[in-house]
Amino acid sequence: MQRLLDAPKLVKLLPVLAIFMASEIGACQQASTPLLRLQESRAYLNIDANVQHGQGMWGITFGNPGDVWRYPNSLSCLVVYGDGKYVLEKRDEPTLGKPKVKRAEGSLGADDLLRLKGILDDEALKKIKTPNMPGLPDDAQAVRDIESLDAQIDHSGTTQRFTLVKERVKTGALTSATTGPSTGMDTYLDNGAPYKKTLSPLLKWFEGVEKKSKSELKESKPQYCAPINIG
Repeated sequence: MQRLLDAPKLVKLLPVLAIFMASEIGACQQASTPLLRLQESRAYLNIDANVQHGQGMWGITFGNPGDVWRYPNSLSCLVVYGDGKYVLEKRDEPTLGKPKVKRAEGSLGADDLLRLKGILDDEALKKIKTPNMPGLPDDAQAVRDIESLDAQIDHSGTTQRFTLVKERVKTGALTSATTGPSTGMDTYLDNGAPYKKTLSPLLKWFEGVEKKSKSELKESKPQYCAPINIG
């Protein structure tokens, strides 16, 4: 019986096989490595500000759904892979303990993927880092709610992560010991304000994906809304 390949021919084919295997591995890695993870969350807290002054806002929520889910909340998470495939997951829990989760999957067109990569390659965007948490004003009475934006971006193997936080705080001085706190006014504290213009193209793009995927959302189990390691 004739051998399929003799040793000399097999040796000659090894470099070709190695190149083929490397290209296949590279393609798989490109498909499985997220190009972008983007998550918007909002927790409705209504917590006494004195508690927050004591333990710090870091103890409540900082882009961590494990903390956000302790309160009525809503989250929207998007994962986009290098080949254009994406998963959108939305979680809504207006009544604590009764979350509703929906998910849609799709694939970006070539132009849309190219546009996203152009947005992510913006030099100003690449410089964004997680800033310090906003400090509560002295006359803060209660923290109404907290919004956070978490991003994880792959820049050719280098990972960029940042979390931005916006708080709605009730402020106002105490009127007296008998009448209690005044009605107060809502004040917004936003540590992402300096990056608003830079992030605008990415957030508008995100909104577009949400609108496009709205009709495709189906009930699902939570899978993609998860804490992002800021490290």
